[in-house]
Amino acid sequence: MANRPALSTAEGGEADARSKISDSFSFLDVLHANQFEGEFVEPQHTEQVEENFYRGAPPNWLNFYISEQAVSDGNATPFIKRDGYETLKEQIHLRRKGPGTSTIKLFHQQGCGGTTLAMQVLWDLRKTFRCAVLTGSTLDITKVAQDVVSLFTAGSHGHQKTVLLLLNDEFILDILQDRIMEEIAEQDIEIDLPVVILLNCVRSSDGIIHQKARSYELKQKFKRKMRKSIILKKALSDREQADFDMKKEELGRRFGDRCKQFHGFNILQSNFSQAYIRNACATLEHIKRTNKPLKMQLAAFLCLLNAYVPGSYLLESQCLDFLRRDKFGHLSLEDQMQPFSHLIVTFQQGERSEKKVRMAHNMIAQCCTELLANAGVTRSDTTRHFLNSFCRSYVPPYLLGFIKDMLNKREITVIEDPTHGIKEWKEKFSRLIQDITKREDEGNSLSVLIMASNKFYEVSLFPQTLARFYYIQLEDYYNAEIWAKEAKRRAPWSSFVADTLGQVHKSHLKKMPVYTRPSEILTLAQKAIEAFEDEEKLAKNEHAKGKQGDGNVKVLRALNTRGLFGYLEVCSLLYDHLIRHDELWKQVLTRTVSLDSVLKSTGDRNIVRFKELINSLRDLVEKRFEFFDTFLTYSYSVVKRDDSFYISRKTIECYKKYVGDTEPNDQLQKAFHKLKQKLAVTSPGVLSCLERCTRSDTKDIAVWWKEICQHKHSATHALLNYVLANIMLINMKEPPSSSDYQSSFTEKMPLAPEMQPEFHMLALLLCWPTDGEDELASDLPHLIQNILHSYEQEYKSLFRSRYLRPIFFLGPGQGLNRLVHRRNLEILWTQDALEDPKTNWRNDDIFTDPTVQGKLLRIEGIVQDYRLYATFGDTEIELDANRKDSLWKKGHVFFYLGFTIGGPVAYNVHRAEEPSERLLKTFDNETDSSQWTKLKPEVEIMEEVHTYSLQSESGKYECSESALQWVCKETVSFRYQFSSWERFMRKPVCMDYIPAGPLMDIKVTDGKLEEVRLPHWICTGENAAMSDIFRVLHVDSSGDYLEQVSEMTSSHVKLNKPEFSLRGAMILKKLGLYLKVFADVLIYMQITSGLTLHVYLVPRDPLIQQEVEKKEKSDGFRKIRKTSPVEPVQLESYFYLSTDWDTAQICPEKQQFMLEWSDTNFFEVVIGNVKSDFGNMKLKLEVERRGGKEKDTVWTCAIGTDDY
Repeated sequence: MANRPALSTAEGGEADARSKISDSFSFLDVLHANQFEGEFVEPQHTEQVEENFYRGAPPNWLNFYISEQAVSDGNATPFIKRDGYETLKEQIHLRRKGPGTSTIKLFHQQGCGGTTLAMQVLWDLRKTFRCAVLTGSTLDITKVAQDVVSLFTAGSHGHQKTVLLLLNDEFILDILQDRIMEEIAEQDIEIDLPVVILLNCVRSSDGIIHQKARSYELKQKFKRKMRKSIILKKALSDREQADFDMKKEELGRRFGDRCKQFHGFNILQSNFSQAYIRNACATLEHIKRTNKPLKMQLAAFLCLLNAYVPGSYLLESQCLDFLRRDKFGHLSLEDQMQPFSHLIVTFQQGERSEKKVRMAHNMIAQCCTELLANAGVTRSDTTRHFLNSFCRSYVPPYLLGFIKDMLNKREITVIEDPTHGIKEWKEKFSRLIQDITKREDEGNSLSVLIMASNKFYEVSLFPQTLARFYYIQLEDYYNAEIWAKEAKRRAPWSSFVADTLGQVHKSHLKKMPVYTRPSEILTLAQKAIEAFEDEEKLAKNEHAKGKQGDGNVKVLRALNTRGLFGYLEVCSLLYDHLIRHDELWKQVLTRTVSLDSVLKSTGDRNIVRFKELINSLRDLVEKRFEFFDTFLTYSYSVVKRDDSFYISRKTIECYKKYVGDTEPNDQLQKAFHKLKQKLAVTSPGVLSCLERCTRSDTKDIAVWWKEICQHKHSATHALLNYVLANIMLINMKEPPSSSDYQSSFTEKMPLAPEMQPEFHMLALLLCWPTDGEDELASDLPHLIQNILHSYEQEYKSLFRSRYLRPIFFLGPGQGLNRLVHRRNLEILWTQDALEDPKTNWRNDDIFTDPTVQGKLLRIEGIVQDYRLYATFGDTEIELDANRKDSLWKKGHVFFYLGFTIGGPVAYNVHRAEEPSERLLKTFDNETDSSQWTKLKPEVEIMEEVHTYSLQSESGKYECSESALQWVCKETVSFRYQFSSWERFMRKPVCMDYIPAGPLMDIKVTDGKLEEVRLPHWICTGENAAMSDIFRVLHVDSSGDYLEQVSEMTSSHVKLNKPEFSLRGAMILKKLGLYLKVFADVLIYMQITSGLTLHVYLVPRDPLIQQEVEKKEKSDGFRKIRKTSPVEPVQLESYFYLSTDWDTAQICPEKQQFMLEWSDTNFFEVVIGNVKSDFGNMKLKLEVERRGGKEKDTVWTCAIGTDDY
């Protein structure tokens, strides 16, 4: 008797799924903990399922059950685990300790077993997690979230268990994560374990996979424990190859000659061999173009579909219907398709679904398509024939979807640009259309698209693509316009379809010859402008209704801004065309002179009818530019591919053209004109000064806003922008233009609720309590409510489905000096002030950087009922959290406070009572030095090279010479030498790093070391995040690389299971990171006619100290042993040495403390005619404070006659 379906529970047991979940899941295929257990499966069915899988059918849960049972019975080798299997499992387990929701991505090339790997991991973890697959593609994210939460609770709040959800292809993970946590909060579910781990299985193009692999190889040098993605490529490792070879022998014994047709398996086993694929497809090599039998035609259809649409198929019933016209129509599909049957696989996904047919592997489909094309059966012929054969009347939605993808879906191309790094863009057309154009001709591509447009007379996508082909590929703007209008007729509500007509006219305008008359240019420009204005109206309607596409699918989408951008592009082209005719057009378009000024010079009287258009352009360009400036300053797209930098650059170019250079006579208008030229006439423009203005420009901007404020008719927003300009100056390390700006604004408070959000944001910035202030000086909740209300009225609809960018963060200090603009943090994070800021603020990664943390004030708060409250004494203020999954546990927390245009937001919310795993590893693992037994090494000196030898029994030890620590479980012997960093610092791998400890060459001569801890000299303080910028350099025969440090203490970095090479600790050079180093003071003396001292400040690097010793001894100096500074010293700071002996001469006056040693980097103290009653002399070392005005004492010592 079959067991009831069960779900795993938190206690490790199983709960009856039927009793716990009353409603079926709409979107989830749940894998039960006891799937198939106790069920009887027909042996014949088992064999058929297994055979189908090896032939190339997609995996189902029964495949894993069959394999598991065969292994337990001793009848088979285990299911092959690809190299990514263990890593993926490890990454999933790491996320069990994480927040409420987390993600891991598996990128894979089509046909390399990515989906199989993902399902295999789910199967093996079905008793640890509640596993499920998201079935199909859905836009109803809320319903998916509800299903996930129901599975998490198993219908009851007492039976919680983390869900492991497999999502195929791309999905908006961030939104789904937020929806899940919102659902948890709405149902008031208390959780103490993660709700869901999302395994996103992403089928990617070869280019993207190679780019990801290269990126991963670079990151591997840092060996991060937590990875965002796993990559599976079309290549087998030696271990995988051996497993596949063993499995092939087993299949040969079990299935005999049938396994020769297990193409799905054999292609992988042959390491994706093209020779194997060509051999498998040999039956298609000599096909004739004419008189093709139906089975040949059907094989060609399947090849074309599977070659160009991943995951595509035809129903078996459709295939049989097609073949029934043949005299052998009564036979099975497999029999009718001979001799091609072995290339095709029939499978069933679910008991209730129809049987599906596809090629055994996409590489076979691609090879067959190429062979058929070589034989004269072209891609275009096959496509047309397929459309005629399978799209006669009713076309099922799944098949229409495949056809749309085949003819319209444009792939993402990835290239590495030496200047700009990784670049992505969409291809102009689908892969099939591009191949037909390239391998046949443009006419055949046109023919296919025309046929599809006529076949599917209600679908707008095909005429839209056809219009694009006409204007992009053929530059036939007449026919492009016809088909663009046809697409618009079919979907009159769609702004995205309407965009094509505007693009046709814009492209036509761009290609107009230089000699074109102004009236013709204006005619075409007007058509383009009208098309884009129409698109803008449709976009607003769509956005207002929350609809997209045909209006039936309700989904919140961001506003389509292509029409607004297209309008500006057209205006920019129009400007360029007209001024090529006559420079006077510049003044006409900027409205400095009237249109009449160019009538005589052009001789084209037809331009008079465009007077209204021409006069309106400047105002409308300014309006649209201000829209984009607001849109991009305050928000960014949640879609990964974001072209905001390009849009911003192009809109600025157009805006500057129409603003012009001619200044008005009126002083007030002159100030406004200058502000427009500097893109700072609006609040978003002022807030963007750090990204596009120099210090000098920003000073001018503050002065111009001050002039406007002082005008008797100035508007309130002038004062707002004046204050914001001064905050920008402070963030540029410049003094504000005057001291009265802040009080002038506070006098306007309290603000009217209906004022713009920028006013309320500034009020919040001014009134937020300073560090250590427990009592609220103002009604903070009221100010927060004001900005929330104002934002809802002004911007909420506009920014729907977009992420609000932080504008300011709260730092330590007083007044406006404590406000840190986001751009300053981005510069610290990217290490590049000129780089396009692509910081992903959504994931909080930037806050792991110690230099960023150092600029911010850590705020204390509390989480309760999935809400976050900042605490000020006894007062609690509710705040939004940047990541909702950070609110999954109640209790005290810390966070950084940022301000968006929608109000205050808490970033990087982390537990106060539960340090992060890294924090535990970093500082809670500090071990009492008494636990380490100190051993003195034997030292052998040959040719001035010191070799240190040590031997120990089982235990924990520390070398008394170098502070090297090690752990062993048996007797071990090893030796080490110190090496110089100098020859490695010029290598590319080390260019962004500096030494953080001695470089040591360790060699084990007997036994095994379980653990080694390398000493470092960096002062880490209590900053756990410092471990993120520590690395260990490895130098061996295979090359040099940097490994990230997983564990560190205040004095050591840990290596687990070390494989020894030349190794040493390093730390990342970061802008704004002021490193402190534990250093030694070395003193050497010589007496001739007087007393000479050489005083060195050096890092605790034994090799450097040995070099100093060698140099000083050779010069006749001997060492005076004195204590070193107790506190760490600031790296790259300037130090001053002084003495209380009046006649002492000290040279140089100051020395900069560097890690690199040179034989001149010391203080020389000379005292002539030393008397017998000289007595004690005091030395004092001081460090120059930042700013250079004061000094702090870091070390003192006394030198007496006994010393010399």
